[in-house]
Amino acid sequence: MSRSLKPLIVAGDELFEGFFEWLEEQYDETSGGFFYARSSKLSGDFTPDIESTAQALNIVDRCGLTDAFDGRLKEAFVRFFQSRQDPETGYFYEPDPNMRLDDVMVGRAIGYSMHALRRFGAEPLYPLPNDRESAPSYTESPRAYALWLRSVSLLNSWRGCDRLCNSAPYLSQMDSGKREPFLKEAVSFFTEIQDPESGLWGKGTPYVRLSGTFKLHTFFTRFRVPMPRTSEIYRSILNILHNEEAIDMCYIRNPISLLASMNLEIPERDMKDIASITLANMAKLKRNDGGFSREITHSPAATNVAQVKPGEYYPDMPAPVPLGKGEVEGDMNAGTQAVLIRHLLYKLSGVEPGKLPVPSRYFSKYRIV
Repeated sequence: MSRSLKPLIVAGDELFEGFFEWLEEQYDETSGGFFYARSSKLSGDFTPDIESTAQALNIVDRCGLTDAFDGRLKEAFVRFFQSRQDPETGYFYEPDPNMRLDDVMVGRAIGYSMHALRRFGAEPLYPLPNDRESAPSYTESPRAYALWLRSVSLLNSWRGCDRLCNSAPYLSQMDSGKREPFLKEAVSFFTEIQDPESGLWGKGTPYVRLSGTFKLHTFFTRFRVPMPRTSEIYRSILNILHNEEAIDMCYIRNPISLLASMNLEIPERDMKDIASITLANMAKLKRNDGGFSREITHSPAATNVAQVKPGEYYPDMPAPVPLGKGEVEGDMNAGTQAVLIRHLLYKLSGVEPGKLPVPSRYFSKYRIV
């Protein structure tokens, strides 16, 4: 497969011209974190945030660049995440108080922060929520968890499944013996409500349902539980790729992540179509500043509020946590997804990845070599 697909996959690397120069511009030496977008930094109205900083580190890690950083930069990253932990609760918060009201952002912040700290051999400054009984009330018992799972609206699969899978950080903090009955409740419920024909979860437009399914896949993957009905999901992915417009970087990344996680044997003809459609969609989101936008028309100003598109409904809409000005520009959320898409396309195609065009002066002030 790799021989015939290689020219197509390699050509996609041209999309990353200027990307690492854009990435370096988002770094803030004072805080040790990364801004979400150029407008975030230049406006003076925002600060570096947890998700953008973790996403930037995911980019450099996935490209094999992290170990080239010297100790000063690594210490700055650790200092940034530790500074975001609340000593009273153990959670990691942004300065915007609305962030505390969005359980998805709060759950993600724990995962992002802990992964980054441990990547650099560090620990949080204070006990985590589970260790001080400040975790959500559904962690009190498997029964409470089962009731909470069933209370989450799936009228919009993307938002609903995002809420469901963000219980994972709290389950992962439990020891295996305590976690097992919670995990059993989740897997049983998810299997019960899965559409047997499409393999997808919840309601909404095709890409919204596919995005919700991707969110749940992160839960299954985290706890090494096989996803049910992968053949049905595969057929749905192909149908959606061919017949729906991808107007969001998440819509481009989610099918690829699902395909990679399911470990299916993909026919060469299908893989060519998947790669061609994916790279063409990514090209539409490339921006003049070198980065990629989440949305096809602009970079969303707040990543915790998905842009409501025709035919989509978002129950329990959280209050926005603005990170940028919403301009036609690259943003960190799209950037980390673009790099992951590239990585997974190489993996799915069986092509050995080369190096991306990283400039020799990239973070030269902090490079070991």
